[in-house]
Amino acid sequence: MRAVVLHEYGGPDKLKYEVVPDPVAGKGEVLVRLAATSVNPIDYKMRSGEAKEHFPLELPAIIGRDLSGIVRETGEGVSGFAAGDKVMAFATKTYAELVVVKATDLALVPEKLDLVHAAALPLVTLTGEQLITRGTKIHSGQTVLVAGAVGSVGRSAVWAAKKAGAVVFAGVRKSQLKEAETLKADHVIALDDPAAMKKLGFIDAVADIVGGETANQLLAKVKQGGVFASVLGPPSDAKLHPTVKVEIIRSEPDPKVLITMAEELVAGRFAVPIDRMVPLSEAGDAQAASAKGGIGKILLLA
Repeated sequence: MRAVVLHEYGGPDKLKYEVVPDPVAGKGEVLVRLAATSVNPIDYKMRSGEAKEHFPLELPAIIGRDLSGIVRETGEGVSGFAAGDKVMAFATKTYAELVVVKATDLALVPEKLDLVHAAALPLVTLTGEQLITRGTKIHSGQTVLVAGAVGSVGRSAVWAAKKAGAVVFAGVRKSQLKEAETLKADHVIALDDPAAMKKLGFIDAVADIVGGETANQLLAKVKQGGVFASVLGPPSDAKLHPTVKVEIIRSEPDPKVLITMAEELVAGRFAVPIDRMVPLSEAGDAQAASAKGGIGKILLLA
């Protein structure tokens, strides 16, 4: 098969599209022929070495976390999947034509969801949902601010918070206020507007996808006994707010939740914008474009 291989940490040019041995499905695993994967920030952080403390790679390595495709073969002991099934997953080593996935991490693609588009969902929707359900643990009637709400993870977090019955503040940049009106949040606030931030009262929780100084400002807005949940690590001012519980979330596979999120997307209850689709061989250029920010998901097609 062909795959995008990283032989050494570095820039996008370190990703090489080359022939590698086909993987084989073992016990409890499924071999999937990739339809598409997508580019996520963790991909280029792993490529550069920025994330190697938490996500070390054994080089040469194949990176990538999102997967949609067709089941090619099933390993020993696998039930519920068969050759020809359309599937999606939050997996590993997905920048490749063939990917082995644990059957317990795999989900069938809903009938009305385009197979290629399904590759945009796993990491961002599971991260957003888990940031709320495992991170903030928000309850009905409580207030939560989602920082970075117009991004794909943020959109998923807003949906999960509304489903929980929370009063949701969508935190965005001033330039994104109009776009944020489509999120169905209860309130929208420009995080880069000092006057708006000053008016913001105390809230029960923050779901943070932004980090930096904005995270410190929002941490100071959380009530005593409240929660600051983040996918980016604790804010630098965390020790100054000992009464606020800081929860760091690393997303995990959850096929049931993934299917729910996919069905909600098909129903139009939230969206994951897709900017472009390019061949898997152009993964380096796609990562460089994604790293500049300000665009929707980039899908890599096998």
